Amino acid sequence: MTRKAHILLVDDNPAENLILSGLIRKVDSIDIELHYCRTMDSAIAFLLSGKPVSMVLLDNLVHPLGDFRETVPALRHQGFIGPIGVISSSPGDPYFQNLEEYGADFRIDKSEIDPTAIEFILREYLPEE
Repeated sequence: MTRKAHILLVDDNPAENLILSGLIRKVDSIDIELHYCRTMDSAIAFLLSGKPVSMVLLDNLVHPLGDFRETVPALRHQGFIGPIGVISSSPGDPYFQNLEEYGADFRIDKSEIDPTAIEFILREYLPEE
């Protein structure tokens, strides 16, 4: 039986949703359902809706809030305990060194996201069923 994963992508750029959707379709070993929110308010509402969320992939900058140092704690404050990954085009910036202090589990460069990376992340951060 194929594992099922529900990924919530939070990114204010709809093009990122299209890109990730295309990459996810190429992952064969895990049945992935991608949910998309453009704003933090809609992401929080989605989390509070009770719909399943296995993992959150969060763009580093989601307006009107700032970077992950504000957005990750906002998601954790709503009670989400699953893995949160921060996606960024510059994850080497010094403030990423304290990622875990803000409740994030990992970071990934947008240019490194491909089907293999998606599968690895899910296998690493989601429990076996």
